Amino acid sequence: MTKPKVLISDKMDPNAARIFEERGCDVDVKPGMTPEELAAVIGEYDGLAIRSATKVTPAILEAATNLKVVGRAGIGVDNVDIPAASSKGVVVMNTPFGNSITTAEHAIAMMFALARQIPAADARTQAGEWPKNDFMGVEVTGKTLGLIGAGNIGSIVALRALGLRMKVVAFDPFLTAERAIEIGVEKVDLDTLLARADFITLHTPLTDETRNILSRENLAKTKKGVRIVNCARGGLIDEAALADALDSGQVAGAALDVFQTEPAKESPLFGKPNFVCTPHLGASTTEAQVNVALQVAEQMADYLVSGGVTNALNMPSLSAEEAPKLRPYMGLAESLGSLVGQLAHGNLTRISIEREGAAAALSGKPIEGAVLAGLMRQYSDTVNMVNAPYLARERGLDIRSIRHETEGAYNTLLRVTVGTESGDRSVAGTLFGSDAPRLTEIFGVRIEAELTGHMLYIVNEDAPGFIGRIGSLLGENGINIGTFHLGRREAGGEAVLLLSVDQPIPQDVVKKACAIEGVRRVTPLAF
Repeated sequence: MTKPKVLISDKMDPNAARIFEERGCDVDVKPGMTPEELAAVIGEYDGLAIRSATKVTPAILEAATNLKVVGRAGIGVDNVDIPAASSKGVVVMNTPFGNSITTAEHAIAMMFALARQIPAADARTQAGEWPKNDFMGVEVTGKTLGLIGAGNIGSIVALRALGLRMKVVAFDPFLTAERAIEIGVEKVDLDTLLARADFITLHTPLTDETRNILSRENLAKTKKGVRIVNCARGGLIDEAALADALDSGQVAGAALDVFQTEPAKESPLFGKPNFVCTPHLGASTTEAQVNVALQVAEQMADYLVSGGVTNALNMPSLSAEEAPKLRPYMGLAESLGSLVGQLAHGNLTRISIEREGAAAALSGKPIEGAVLAGLMRQYSDTVNMVNAPYLARERGLDIRSIRHETEGAYNTLLRVTVGTESGDRSVAGTLFGSDAPRLTEIFGVRIEAELTGHMLYIVNEDAPGFIGRIGSLLGENGINIGTFHLGRREAGGEAVLLLSVDQPIPQDVVKKACAIEGVRRVTPLAF
């Protein structure tokens, strides 16, 4: 039997090559190739192990006639065209947890740098000054640390901060009361965190909900003299507003490892005496680089030699026998999870995934993973069908999988129900013709729709002329409607409109739709 052949095209710990060889793969190490050089040789390889330098473009994938898996040693996969890889049947893996401790420690280091003004004091001392009286720091002991995001990295920061005898409060939509107790933090809303925290650290992905979460308005709500650390994602903070807050003294200091635009060649923050920055070094420790290199080698070798799938971004954990039968169900499951995640706001405490009729005979774990991946993707930009259950349970989400062998109105049905502070929210769907996913119910309203692309969900009072007004609004703003799907609880009562459009709907159009008489809710969706 021919051994799988792997190319390591970026600088990586040499132990990665050793693991490939020990697990039955041939491996070549060729860092620093140009795209043309990579395209010329990639057709020889079954696996490609990369870091951030190699760009896996459609052109590279077109030349990769034998490629089965791309493994990214690290979290970010911006340098991999995942849709193109999926269309070519290439699995894309990453190592989402290999950098967690390193990134958390960097946030703590940045907090100390701010508290004691270490960079500025070091620069002036090395310049021949002795500015002892110019630097008056603050202790972290007894201070309140506010975590925006209490997932994997945030919880590690919390444990370190508690060891420093800090008080820790946390804002996170998925943090349950039980999980908060477990990691020793107090769960609060965002406004409370802003008002109480002496230090704020951010540990959340960049999503529509978190973009500029520290906006000019929210920075004004902070405790005067707060110190802010961001080692998570650029774009979580309004950098111009932060610069103004530093000037005014509302914010006493800020430390950023990430910027909205990288490489950050210029920023309104540069030159501020109370500002510390590093060039995206959160994952840059020897231990982290070794960890992610070893993990990606283990994952890729396992897949190439035995078919095991771990931390794949574009496929679930499936055996070769299960895949054809489960694939359409998993597409439906992920769409339902994404839908309920986008619509059911607030703290989610539990989720139940029900399989009815033909679906009840299938393996529940891949379907559960697909639902959770769709749900958790609203809150994490590194989630996949493999790590989604871990992320959900880590945050204290109670997960239940239920089988109903008897058939109901449909031959096969999946139902996803989440428990929120406002009560249960449920969506359901089926397969038409054994492979065409369709929504059949949304929050108790029967409606048939395909969940795809950009959509708009509207709850309104059932009244004549409403559809025309919505259609006119979208038309006036150059937004083309693909499909209309209607449902209602009763004539003249609450009605639901779910429509697909050809492009994302701008926020100003959403606001205009909200202003139409009879509209109760308008939510843009993306699948």
